[in-house]
Amino acid sequence: MLWLFFFLMTAIHAELCQPDAENAFKVRLSIRTALGDKAYAWDANEEYLFKAMVAFSMRKVPNRETTEISHVLLCNVTKRVSFWFVVTDPSKNHTLPADEVQSAIRMNRNRINNAFSLNDQTLEFLKIPSTLAPPTEPSVPTWIITFGVMFCIVIVAITLLVLSGIRQRRRKNKEPSEVDDTEDKCENAVTIENGIPCDPLDMKGGHINDTFMTENERLTSL
Repeated sequence: MLWLFFFLMTAIHAELCQPDAENAFKVRLSIRTALGDKAYAWDANEEYLFKAMVAFSMRKVPNRETTEISHVLLCNVTKRVSFWFVVTDPSKNHTLPADEVQSAIRMNRNRINNAFSLNDQTLEFLKIPSTLAPPTEPSVPTWIITFGVMFCIVIVAITLLVLSGIRQRRRKNKEPSEVDDTEDKCENAVTIENGIPCDPLDMKGGHINDTFMTENERLTSL
């Protein structure tokens, strides 16, 4: 009679846990992708741990505190580590609602991931959205970062203004000396007309070039 009981339970479980069955969830693990050479084999012990973590999660849900490991059923386990699971209610021989299971998994997603050294990308519950990780607070307060940026901008602006002023002063100092040099060159220039060197009119000293004086001008000076 005992073997008949187990046979009946196995048949019931087979009906409850099937791909795409009501309240069933598919799980896919990428152990080698996540751990590389440190990857472990998926065996009966790992399956037991998974059932224990799901049962632990369900016990956090109100009115599901009596959930046991045996209430979690796995089926269609593949070598590439994917399978389906359901959570049953033995008292009524049916599976628990999908929304309750989903809520329990999401609340304890990090605990489940850590149990297998995986994350949301390498331990996938295909019908259960990933739980967003809490935002990480920066080690430096935001206002200090903003103040630092503004301070740097002010320093750069002041530096540019100072350099611009220095350049303008240098240009102003160079302009008078260049004008003086030009005037000196003009004063010292000697023109040659018809092969005769002629001194230009000295506007500063009032000197007149004798070459360009007329006969009357020479007599008048006498």
